[in-house]
Amino acid sequence: MSAKIENDLGVITIDNEVIARIAGITAMECYGIVGMAAKNVKDGFFQLLKVESLTKGIKVIVDENKISIDFHIIVEYGTNISAIADNIISTVKYKIEQTLELEVEKINIFVEGVRVDN
Repeated sequence: MSAKIENDLGVITIDNEVIARIAGITAMECYGIVGMAAKNVKDGFFQLLKVESLTKGIKVIVDENKISIDFHIIVEYGTNISAIADNIISTVKYKIEQTLELEVEKINIFVEGVRVDN
């Protein structure tokens, strides 16, 4: 289900893909995150996604114009995972609410791997 904003001029429909792209770009700007992760169905392993397929590691659910976002991420080795998750949650929540004027109900962070970033 897509998000809808109604005003006196009409209805604006925002697709989940757009919300995921905004959330993904914002999350990638946060310190300590190497990238998004997607599960390889064949092997069962998680792989690092390229910037073009960023939204495959993000799941957006819209229910009555309240947004829930699940991130599957890979973090940089030696960083504080709790601090990274808190930073992503607050930054993405602020950006989505300011940009789209929709309420973010919850953001879930799933750390799928740790990687040494060169």
